[in-house]
Amino acid sequence: MKNKTDLKGLSAEALKEQIKTEQAQGQQLRFAHAISPLENPARLKANRKNVARLLTEQTRRNNEQATNPAQ
Repeated sequence: MKNKTDLKGLSAEALKEQIKTEQAQGQQLRFAHAISPLENPARLKANRKNVARLLTEQTRRNNEQATNPAQ
């Protein structure tokens, strides 16, 4: 997963696309884990954290845009 500085370099559209991709991957992991246990169930936790990082960055940008509409 990308680190904080990499996330800041993403465009808004790329960030949205990354969120969709990570969420879809998380759903696939959950379904696969429900059918038969994953070899590495820590991937579920890592995926949730990645989605949270992406959503946090998106929220930060939205809040920043709302407080500084001129930029």
